[in-house]
Amino acid sequence: MRAGNEALVVIDIQNDFCPGGALAVSGGDEVVPGVNTLMDEFATVVLTQDWHPPDHASFASRHPGYAPLESVTMPYGQQVLWPDHCVQGTAGAAFHPALQADRGQCVVRKGFRTGIDSYSAFFENDQTTPTGLEGYLRTRGIARLVMVGLATDFCVAWSALDAVRLGFATEVRLDLCRAIDADGSLARALNRMRAAGVALAG
Repeated sequence: MRAGNEALVVIDIQNDFCPGGALAVSGGDEVVPGVNTLMDEFATVVLTQDWHPPDHASFASRHPGYAPLESVTMPYGQQVLWPDHCVQGTAGAAFHPALQADRGQCVVRKGFRTGIDSYSAFFENDQTTPTGLEGYLRTRGIARLVMVGLATDFCVAWSALDAVRLGFATEVRLDLCRAIDADGSLARALNRMRAAGVALAG
């Protein structure tokens, strides 16, 4: 068992990010057995869940003339447009059925505000609106985080970068993550994480 001040953060292992889903990450389901095993090492396990309303502003379907993976400018900056995915209450938004999600003590839902996306487990994409996860971890006495899940180059990377910015020692287990890798996004994310002091393992 890991030290009591360590937590595992399992990011967005949901049906829509796994093969057959609306925004499938190649091999996304392959990480599930390893994540389940890793949970045994931690007394504190947090899961995050994309949880979008049907008319979410990040959906390409809300922007006539735009296609998924194109970008638009939002009040908070550049926003990649996505296929409709992880809509609240749908099967696509549910955790992968093989993920032992009931072993988590906290589920952080993000992206539920219509006008702003939320990649990070800690902040929405304006980098100021908090999810509340930081407070949960502080009150649990957590100082070190291990992150796994989907997708490496978006929600995992943004979560890890925010974690180190907030002062948490942070490790990403790359063997238990999978990436979208759109136009070199994986390489950029890995470089940003290394430069910020995120430990990349696996």
